[in-house]
Amino acid sequence: MPEGDTVYRTAINLDRALSGRALTRCDLRVPAFATVDLSGRTVNEVVSRGKHVLVRTDDFTIHSHLKMEGSWHTYQHGSAWRRPEWQARAILANVDWVAVGFQLGTLDVVARSDESSVVGYLGPDLLGPDWDPAEALRRLTADPARPVGLALLDQRVMAGLGNVYRNELCFLSGVLPTRRVGDIDQPQKLVDLAHRLLDANKNRATRSTTGKLRGATDWVSRRDGKACYRCGATVRRGQLGEDDLQLRDTYWCPHCQT
Repeated sequence: MPEGDTVYRTAINLDRALSGRALTRCDLRVPAFATVDLSGRTVNEVVSRGKHVLVRTDDFTIHSHLKMEGSWHTYQHGSAWRRPEWQARAILANVDWVAVGFQLGTLDVVARSDESSVVGYLGPDLLGPDWDPAEALRRLTADPARPVGLALLDQRVMAGLGNVYRNELCFLSGVLPTRRVGDIDQPQKLVDLAHRLLDANKNRATRSTTGKLRGATDWVSRRDGKACYRCGATVRRGQLGEDDLQLRDTYWCPHCQT
């Protein structure tokens, strides 16, 4: 699943192609909105909110979430698409560009005044202009008995973290994903680290939590059975989930994390 930094870059690319231009085509290929046509309306801006993309006109917002397989591409007219047309769920065009949303996990249209119905539940956006570390800390520590690995994935706590960052943050903080939030000595450092990691990667084509842009870019994510870069112990893999968060893979070093 794309993480918040990927969605941030997606929104920037879409904004460059769509913002300030009138739509000449609006083709939304989902049953609930197949008859909606915003052609003629000018796109004011495209922004990310956590893992959500919001394409805003004066009165409507086209809202999408990439989920596991989704992506947005921008093309000049006449250019070949990099994915098959049958995967296209949204096509937005103006006189200069065509933006195509492929296999979008969520796609809907809401009134600008009703955006809160689709993103209002989210916690502070780690890459948003209104990032609020104090509110993020309050939400993170609201349930001291909750495993930190679950709290970090909960978009109601901090918007933008996915499974890679969840595992990397736990490693860099020296805590197991199963450690209770209330047992973490300085949770504010975890919040600050989450912001620093996403901010450092938001303009990079290659995500890295180790500081290296080639080779060893992740400390533990997807490295089960391999040696920890710090201590040499074998990285392990498990799963963690709860009622409203599906089981997701966890990765940790049994020596560096407690």
